[in-house]
Amino acid sequence: MNGGQIFLKPKKEESLRRFHPWVFSGAIASVRGEPEEGDTVEVYAADRTFLGTGHYQIGSIAVRMLSFRADVIDHAFWVGRLRAAFELRRTLGLAGRPDNDTYRLVYGEGDRLPGLVIDVYGAAAVVQAHSVGMHRARAAIAGALKETLGERLQHIYYKSEGTLPFRAALEPENESLYGRADAEPVALENGLRFHVDWLKGQKTGFFVDQRENRLLLESYARNRSVLNLFCYTGGFSIYAMRGGANLVHSVDSSAKAIALTEKNIALNFPDDRRHRAFAEDAFHFLEKTDGAYDLIILDPPAFAKHRNVLRNALQGYRKLNASAFEKIRAGGILFTFSCSQVVSRNDFRLAVFSAAAQSGRHVRILHQLAQPPDHPVNIYHPEGEYLKGFVLEVG
Repeated sequence: MNGGQIFLKPKKEESLRRFHPWVFSGAIASVRGEPEEGDTVEVYAADRTFLGTGHYQIGSIAVRMLSFRADVIDHAFWVGRLRAAFELRRTLGLAGRPDNDTYRLVYGEGDRLPGLVIDVYGAAAVVQAHSVGMHRARAAIAGALKETLGERLQHIYYKSEGTLPFRAALEPENESLYGRADAEPVALENGLRFHVDWLKGQKTGFFVDQRENRLLLESYARNRSVLNLFCYTGGFSIYAMRGGANLVHSVDSSAKAIALTEKNIALNFPDDRRHRAFAEDAFHFLEKTDGAYDLIILDPPAFAKHRNVLRNALQGYRKLNASAFEKIRAGGILFTFSCSQVVSRNDFRLAVFSAAAQSGRHVRILHQLAQPPDHPVNIYHPEGEYLKGFVLEVG
């Protein structure tokens, strides 16, 4: 619903004129009306010039802009944005392929829908709200999603218990918004199959952002001994096996993740003895190895979610990579990643550089990696870039 009007302080409209989609609370001079969190509000410059419409919320980010025009936020608006997002994925060759039915349909600000994430797994879509406005619009979004995807969509699952602002006190419940999943869904990614645990798994149940990087790893795997640390669902491990690895070891501290990895291995390579999984701390496991592997993947969870822990996070990346440089065989290949948004590409590069220098090994950069194109970064919103990585040859 329309909850009022927001008037900015002088010169605080400049970022919006450059189409940055956030209004910070410190930029607001006054509020007309009594908007509730999640309401749609109109935003004006100090001279009363209309700037756009967005979702109002409590906190540092006070408004997430939905449009920089006088758009009505109705069914046609949601359908228009979702169709544009789907057409991009079709252009990218992700939607409609016989060997791939898994992709991110909506990536927040990158698709001009701030606070919304939608992942597609075959005939199912998992919707995740990161703002109260998107939470309140979930039924409208589900209706527009059905119209956009048509008969190919059989189930919409809403999973936002862990992503909505805690101050909102919404007590949301994960639920089906449309249809029912009769069995545990299986995602098809580049011809490989993966169980998706959207009920209890992390994020929407599967990390689709490493799809292209997993495919790249496959091309390096032949005849190598592979160690996949922080393996979660075993994605890199399965690609390595298809790539012809001699052996693949998957490590994660979560016994549930290891069980899911083994389940996915069995789904793609039943009775294949090249793979073993270990429910152990990745740091400790790596310390115990000594030249056993010539391809190592470091894909840890975010070490820093807030800037106040950035320094500790960078120390963690240095320590982890230094250990990998020390343990990997000469001529080995290291895939190393950071998914922390607050860790810049330069920060991560410096951490890896410092680890290499500490190890005394000869290291060359073969690839500089990023998130895939179905996680597009709005050029006016650089904060949308979070995944960065390197493929390194270690002499």
